[in-house]
Amino acid sequence: MSKHLSFIQPLLKSWQALTALIVVGVIALSSGADKSIHRNLFSIQPAYAQRITPSDVWQLVYQQLPDLPRENKYISKENSQVAENNTLVNRLIRYHIYTKGRAPNYRLDWKLTLADYLGANEIMYDTSYPGNDTLRENPIEGDRKAITRLTRSQRNALVQVLVNIFNPTQNTQSPTPNTTPSLNTSTTPQPPQRGGAELLK
Repeated sequence: MSKHLSFIQPLLKSWQALTALIVVGVIALSSGADKSIHRNLFSIQPAYAQRITPSDVWQLVYQQLPDLPRENKYISKENSQVAENNTLVNRLIRYHIYTKGRAPNYRLDWKLTLADYLGANEIMYDTSYPGNDTLRENPIEGDRKAITRLTRSQRNALVQVLVNIFNPTQNTQSPTPNTTPSLNTSTTPQPPQRGGAELLK
């Protein structure tokens, strides 16, 4: 019996060594794969920024929705002048992309951002809100009131224009020729809002 055990023991040791090598190899390969996946994700995320910049977008939005409130009467900390280019849409876009890290080319993401402004989704913090560090008065409360005053059809028009701008080659819901989304456009009456979930429809 001892002869059989002495023969089996070296085999067991070599099998254990082989198993350990396989496990180490699998871990090394999977960690390398994870790194490459992370690299690919990080390289994909800023791709939209190469096509269009937020500083360009807010101007295009106001071209298509001229009745949208600008909320640009705040005073700059730097030069004590009115910061006319620091608009509601400018700050909304920066909040959406940079503060929340949401994709700019999906309707649902923009609706989530508007739900933040309406107090129906995530909490908005004064200290991280765009304009807090550059304007004498933090515009967060004024911006939230401005978004709250918009009707549902006005918010939908804003979302659609933003999505269209960030998806210039995929405008499946672009306005018909010779028409542009208008904040004054009347639509069929909508049922009253009953909560945060209604805002995402």
